[in-house]
Amino acid sequence: MVKLLDPFQLKHLTLRNRIVSTSHAPNYVEDGHPRDRYRLYHEEKAKGGVALTMIGGSTNIAPDSPSVFGQLYAGDDSIIPWFRKLTKGVHAHGAAIMCQITHMGRRTTWDDGHWLPVLAPSGVRERAHRAFPKVMEHEDIERVIGDFVAAARRCQQGGFDGIELLSHSHLLGQFLSPLTNQRDDLYGGSLENRMRLTLQVLEAVRAEVGPQFILSMRITGDELTEGGLSAEDCVAAARTLEDSGHVDLLNVLAGAPYDDLGLAEWVRPMGLPAAPHITVAGRIREAVNLPILHAGGIADIATARHAVTGGHVDLVGMTRAQMADPYLVEKLARGEEDRIRPCVGLGYCVDRVNQGKPAVCGHNAATGREQTLPHIVPTSETRRKVVVVGGGPGGLEAARVSALRGHDVVLFEASDRLGGQLVLAAKGRTRKQVWGVADWLISEATTLNVDLRMNTYAEADDVLRENPDLVIVATGGWPEPIAIPSGDLALSSWEVLSGEARVSGEVLLFDEVGDHPAAITADTLACAGASVELVTPDRTLLHDLGPTTSAVALRDLAANGVTFTCLQELHTLNREGNRVRVCLRHVLTGDITERLVDHVVVEHGLTPVDELYHDLKPSSRNLGQVDHKALIDGVRPFKDVGQTGRFHLARVGDAVAGRNMHAAILDALRICSLG
Repeated sequence: MVKLLDPFQLKHLTLRNRIVSTSHAPNYVEDGHPRDRYRLYHEEKAKGGVALTMIGGSTNIAPDSPSVFGQLYAGDDSIIPWFRKLTKGVHAHGAAIMCQITHMGRRTTWDDGHWLPVLAPSGVRERAHRAFPKVMEHEDIERVIGDFVAAARRCQQGGFDGIELLSHSHLLGQFLSPLTNQRDDLYGGSLENRMRLTLQVLEAVRAEVGPQFILSMRITGDELTEGGLSAEDCVAAARTLEDSGHVDLLNVLAGAPYDDLGLAEWVRPMGLPAAPHITVAGRIREAVNLPILHAGGIADIATARHAVTGGHVDLVGMTRAQMADPYLVEKLARGEEDRIRPCVGLGYCVDRVNQGKPAVCGHNAATGREQTLPHIVPTSETRRKVVVVGGGPGGLEAARVSALRGHDVVLFEASDRLGGQLVLAAKGRTRKQVWGVADWLISEATTLNVDLRMNTYAEADDVLRENPDLVIVATGGWPEPIAIPSGDLALSSWEVLSGEARVSGEVLLFDEVGDHPAAITADTLACAGASVELVTPDRTLLHDLGPTTSAVALRDLAANGVTFTCLQELHTLNREGNRVRVCLRHVLTGDITERLVDHVVVEHGLTPVDELYHDLKPSSRNLGQVDHKALIDGVRPFKDVGQTGRFHLARVGDAVAGRNMHAAILDALRICSLG
């Protein structure tokens, strides 16, 4: 039986196991190039044991395929030296490396880059990227074929083991799919005609790079959409690719990511079934004799093992899983599967990219910051006593990192349970997997022998009695009543999620923040049978979330009967019998409307719980201050300014200001790995 860690022969290339990091765009580019940040990110996975890392998700080949989420640009020779530095670095750690290239067709925007028209086989607009495309002329087709050839040559000169041509949902796939190809010439109509451009590109690229260079294609196995490519269409297309003799590997996906929910179905956050398309890849594998790679929500070793040992695929993509833990393979090989930091489907990585921001892992703050932060925490030369106050994600990360450095660590937690706000965040149906973050941190703290003192509301004297060298205040924040007339009639989301308040009937939930807490609260209320109206002053619902997590959350809320109102703020509340009359004010016009409801619930952020910090501050050597420049540069962040101070002091997460879990974990990793 084939095993996950067995080698695999891909043409002339021996891969050291079956685990791959597939092509994606983390938005670490600089001027379209993969410079040091990009390179170190991929080198870390190579150090961690990955067999093959495919870089350059949606690497653009032409100026009329502009970047919309931080992709590389292989449309000129300036990228070649950066390719060479990257491939040399990855190869030095024993991994193979390939680059994906593409023309995005309609799946981009016209009002960026050089403001050139977006191209497509037909004038069909994509909702996700919104452009109305120019219908391609035959001259456009010839030019694009030449652009693919030139980009392939640059990749070969850059030292890659091969390239991947992206078909699925991009230009080549747009020609293939009847949803997007309505042509009546040689490139439209029959499946043979719709595949014509793909085969022309393959033939031209193979002629340029020669017979030994590995060519993969990322293809669709089933669009799972009415009127789109069927499973039978995709099997026939795969057989045609095999018959061409130019393809060495097929990377099979499913779905139609043409709107936000379609994108979520493709790059799956929590709230959706994990890895549902393994059998789609298996169907293609049964139909052809080419090796098959599949990635699509495969976040854990058990699922990856099933995909490979069950004969569905030859190689398994675990891209986001290795963003969560680039040493996943090494830990598996050492027999430490239980210590792999899990990808729980937070969706923070892909959503940030789709918002134009660099990708980060929601709970591995070192990912993408390899220039300054360690994945493997170094042991300190001096053993110290570290006291952490607060057992939420920030406090647990501070304890974990400090213990890995070899310090004696005490963690005080006021309640009888670790996890902090994650206890509340896991209450909803859609986002309940978030508890996996706390579960792993708690397990690590226990394994590393952190002294966990529960049910202890630590005050300054309790901390000082420990004679600490470093104190981390991770006491979080607390929801304050909203500052409007009779605001005390409103409940906080915390009161609802903790079960402290019993809420039923008609509920108006006011969301001032636009992040996950309101969605989780609405989910919890609706599942309990309440009739919920979600109201926000923002122009969009869940304003701060990206397309995948917001689409899934809003789908589930709508399915549960939640209604939505934008551009309204709370004006006043008044008791009317046993109900509450709500006056809402339109944020643009000032017009007042009213609701009569059973309960008003408010999510408007947190106020830091920082009394302990201020009590300890005068006794600290650094007066509680952290040198921001040092922190950013990855060096020791404390300056001794308190002449009689006994310890260094820092606070993390919401104890500083209301932010999110990633910010708390980043604070803790920065301070405790450097301090």
